[in-house]
Amino acid sequence: MDPVKVGICGFGTVGSGTYAVLTRNAAEIAARVGAEIVVAEIGARRGCEDSDVGATAVNRDVFAVADNPEIDIVVELIGGTTTAKDLVLRAIENGKHVVTANKALIAEHGNEIFAVAAEKGVSVAFEAAVAGGIPIIKALREGLAGNRIQWLAGIINGTGNFILTEMRDKGRDFSDVLAEAQALGYAEADPTFDVEGIDAAHKLVILASLAFGIPLQFDKVYTEGISRIAPEDVTYAEELGYRIKHLGIARDTDNGIELRVHPTLIPVKRLIANVNGVMNAVLVQSDAVGPSLYYGAGAGSEPTASAVVADIIDVARTLGATPDARVPYLAFQQSALSAHPVLPIDEVETAFYLRMSAVDRPGVLSRVAQILSDEGISIEALIQKEPPEEANLVPMIILTNRTIEGKLSSAVAQIEGLESIVGEVTRIRVESLAG
Repeated sequence: MDPVKVGICGFGTVGSGTYAVLTRNAAEIAARVGAEIVVAEIGARRGCEDSDVGATAVNRDVFAVADNPEIDIVVELIGGTTTAKDLVLRAIENGKHVVTANKALIAEHGNEIFAVAAEKGVSVAFEAAVAGGIPIIKALREGLAGNRIQWLAGIINGTGNFILTEMRDKGRDFSDVLAEAQALGYAEADPTFDVEGIDAAHKLVILASLAFGIPLQFDKVYTEGISRIAPEDVTYAEELGYRIKHLGIARDTDNGIELRVHPTLIPVKRLIANVNGVMNAVLVQSDAVGPSLYYGAGAGSEPTASAVVADIIDVARTLGATPDARVPYLAFQQSALSAHPVLPIDEVETAFYLRMSAVDRPGVLSRVAQILSDEGISIEALIQKEPPEEANLVPMIILTNRTIEGKLSSAVAQIEGLESIVGEVTRIRVESLAG
């Protein structure tokens, strides 16, 4: 094969890491592809000087890279969903294959991008868009291709996992750990995407599309962050034998597809409950294999670059052949939409952890239990603490059995209306993550 020429657009953390891996491992990569992969041009408005990349051309106009007739593969690493979308569509229109690490772009505009790519007969590869260096996209698309995926659950945002780990191990407040995460570079100055679950929701949509053969539907993901988790919730969860993790969950049910991101209680004995710090993990339940766990670095320069380069190699191998189908639902999009509707959160069934502050008087627990019973919700476990000295409020923690979210919401509204309950009821969903 002739050398495969690559244009990298964006030279930040991932872009520079991708260039480093491609150049450092050039001989090994060429042997695996059967052709040399050459970084022919870098498009970077800032952050890249000629001295950083030797003889490789540097262009301040990223669109010029997409227009360069010598380039075979355009690697989009600039981020965002505006310029990045225009760049990717421009490259596709020019008949070039695209590799991207942009989860927001794929989650929000992937349907359009993949449709245009299919018309042009080019590939759009996006392994690095989910879980950094963990090859979860290839696992779903290739390794588990013979399975029916029943559900998957993932710790797919390292910032949130770092915060919850510190809260558990050191008893720290959310705001305190968030400030440290920002100082360490794990969280942005505006941490909303990480701590409110938007980043995880982007990634979950991509995983669900591949797992269940459905279109990308970011607007239908129920999304809840971790900013309201208190240290006492972490402590009580441990007392009950659970650990709180911020999960993205996709489940194929008889009624439709669950797509949800939220804090979740997981039994401590589950491997995924012991994934700590900034690490990521995805647990997949499939009919033939059963449960399989994919664990590793979910972010960082070279871990993410590893996934980018793997996609470049994958695409390079297909040059001269018909590109493989990377988005399985495209051939049957309309039937997929009708056969697999995404369930609203009120119709999802799960167990719940509830924490409330009750006035220390007789009959409060029985009234709360009656409300739950009236909604058809049974109690699995209960913790009722003695009130601190000279305090008249007692913390009450209830673990329910599985119930429909709408029923639980109705019960919580009634409980919060009781004179003997002060403030809002904290609720966290509970998942056993058993097959």
